[in-house]
Amino acid sequence: MQTVTMYTTAVCPYCTRAKQLLSARGVAAIEEIRVDTDNAARATMMQRSGRRTVPQIFIGQTHVGGCDDLVALDAQGGLRPLLDAA
Repeated sequence: MQTVTMYTTAVCPYCTRAKQLLSARGVAAIEEIRVDTDNAARATMMQRSGRRTVPQIFIGQTHVGGCDDLVALDAQGGLRPLLDAA
């Protein structure tokens, strides 16, 4: 299973929803990077994703986007293959 990295903040309902969906799809561990306490991490997130909002989700090296993007990817049947890619 691919590594999942998620840029988050402490109080973010979209982050929680994304984590719940990933857990339901079998993701046991998420590398969570808090950007509310680390300005360098926020700068890295913005450079990698081109976005300022959280969550920003990466599966392997693929930028999925935010929570709504993750939900849409799952609804289209694209999340499982991305997670299972070698």
